[in-house]
Amino acid sequence: MDLNSDFTTRVVVRADDLDWQASPMKGVDRRMLDRIGGEVARATTIVRYAPGSHFSAHTHTGGEEFIVLDGVFQDEHGDFPAGTYVRNPPTSKHTPGSEPGCTIFVKLWQFDMDDRTQFRKTMADELAAPVNGVATATLHADARETVTYSHLEAGATLTSNADGGIEVLVIDGTVEAGGDVLPKNGWLRLPEGDTLTATAGDGGAKVWMKSGHLPFAKAPAA
Repeated sequence: MDLNSDFTTRVVVRADDLDWQASPMKGVDRRMLDRIGGEVARATTIVRYAPGSHFSAHTHTGGEEFIVLDGVFQDEHGDFPAGTYVRNPPTSKHTPGSEPGCTIFVKLWQFDMDDRTQFRKTMADELAAPVNGVATATLHADARETVTYSHLEAGATLTSNADGGIEVLVIDGTVEAGGDVLPKNGWLRLPEGDTLTATAGDGGAKVWMKSGHLPFAKAPAA
């Protein structure tokens, strides 16, 4: 499957407008944002676990990065409540599920294959003091990408002209970017060379952002 796989174009998806699609595991549904490949895929997805649902134990050959959007995600490493950012690098293993149910934003097969750093962070705990109404946390940074989380006060503007493309998920509130209003779970991907200017609505906004990564986008290794 190829979905939003032209990384030279601007893409906007209001994920809450998409239908949920069943995954191979009962009780686990998904809304696909971009994808290259079949069940083994370079993918960006919002995944919903029904209460009591679980995936089988598996190894993340290409790595997994996710944010818990609501509920509590669980595996043998612990409980991960809403607001948690997790990086499970290539070769990491787990048995994911959720007794109370949860929703996560997850990216697969998008790691440096030599990365072995595994961690989790409570995103709000990492926030620096606000500047011009924007408080930002750097969640991860390496030679190929930077991942941040920001709180925007009402009317505040988040800007970036980072090399290598920019990707944004609105976790809460609304932002206006390039003439598009992105509500909660709105997703924006800008190609390399584009500049992000995202202004929060009246209720402010919480925004996850990744930059620098699009030149590395490709299908999973065979």
